[in-house]
Amino acid sequence: MSLLHAHESLLLIVDVQRALTPSIHDGGALVDRIERLARAAHLLDVPVVATEHCADKIGPTVDSLTPWIGRTFHKTYFDATREPDFLPGLPRHRPRVLLAGMEAHVCVLQTALGLAAAGLSPMLVQDGIGSRREADMLAAQARWAGCRGLGLTSEMAMFEWLESARHPRFREVLSLIKQS
Repeated sequence: MSLLHAHESLLLIVDVQRALTPSIHDGGALVDRIERLARAAHLLDVPVVATEHCADKIGPTVDSLTPWIGRTFHKTYFDATREPDFLPGLPRHRPRVLLAGMEAHVCVLQTALGLAAAGLSPMLVQDGIGSRREADMLAAQARWAGCRGLGLTSEMAMFEWLESARHPRFREVLSLIKQS
């Protein structure tokens, strides 16, 4: 167990799509938290990638997130790692994959389990995941913990990426943290 470092981290935003977001428990606040984390990642040179599940039916990623996303993977499998282009398409040398998105108990959890099986170190951003029903989100968190999976909050990630108040981007990231 060690602290996160920006140079070895990757933020994966799972299926935060237009048609799905309104049905997610506290979906608007969830998208706001994910956006703040994505903006911080962008400021700290942490790559941000996203998935879109059956985008022809569920729609694209919500507009507020797209400026911060470097690449979007389209998928039909719930576990994105089962898509042939997903794992090879991730930025190299970024073993610490932070997952945020929806639905926690389906695509987020299955992708986290797939990333772990592939030898990466996934972490669920506990305040950055959601499901239609809160009980499903809590079940996903419990199952992940039962699998010895690691979790953290978006604020924990931002402070660990910064490492110090002397970081040149400290004030910019701190302003994102204070918005929550």
